Amino acid sequence: MNPVRDFRVGHHGSISLLFPMTPAAKAWVVEHLPEDHQTFGKAIVVEARYLDPILDGIVSDGLSVA
Repeated sequence: MNPVRDFRVGHHGSISLLFPMTPAAKAWVVEHLPEDHQTFGKAIVVEARYLDPILDGIVSDGLSVA
């Protein structure tokens, strides 16, 4: 049985898609990402150079990423 992760990441070359999967993840996005962040469906579009700092913040706040 796979545990539910708070975020799922899809890598697509120069951009990544960050999918908030839980209510805690959605709250984290509201609190930590700019209000005008770019979305693609239910995902947040993140340039590759910004992904690691965002993931570090997610993990340091106790959330999980797959």
